[in-house]
Amino acid sequence: MSQFLDAMKFRHACKRFDTTKAIPTEQFESILEVCRTSPSSFGMEPWRLIVVRSEKLRKALKSSCWNQNQITEASELVIFTTDNDTVRSDSPYVRKMFERRGMPPEMVDMYMGVYKNYLAPIEEDEILLENWTAKQCYIALANAMTYAATLEIDSCPIEGFDKEEVEAILDLEYGHSVAVICAFGYRIDPQSAQMRLPLTSIVEYK
Repeated sequence: MSQFLDAMKFRHACKRFDTTKAIPTEQFESILEVCRTSPSSFGMEPWRLIVVRSEKLRKALKSSCWNQNQITEASELVIFTTDNDTVRSDSPYVRKMFERRGMPPEMVDMYMGVYKNYLAPIEEDEILLENWTAKQCYIALANAMTYAATLEIDSCPIEGFDKEEVEAILDLEYGHSVAVICAFGYRIDPQSAQMRLPLTSIVEYK
């Protein structure tokens, strides 16, 4: 537990990255593996990750991301996108994701019914569906940032961007949307003091 808590204290929203230091390939791939193995609602894994390494593309994205330095300075830039159409209740992808568990056909049908009942009111509204898939991305994002901290790799989650502009720059396929962006690298400035509310302010026992 101490190592995990140490990582939580190390992690902060790093605003300036050392452009001379690159994350070792093996370590970065392990961060992506943490994303891949993260949990998601119904096990649908709606995330699709875009690792942006093109300097030209990063410069184009920066202007649509409030001109934040992290976009161009970070060693690695990961854009979490969602494949919304794929997870609709009538999608063959959904059935395949249930079938891979090795359940008998009748059990798969049962899960498909439960899934449809849950998702029906959500998928009627495109915004609700995007919000639902984005929630899954945030699970993977949190795991990736904390794991990176155990390697003393800094990160910064980024929500400050023009969604439509970023999606246009990335030329995303129809049905895909950008959920959140995360920069990974090494800090150049000292970490600021971590400010958090005490447990007594956020926890209630009943």
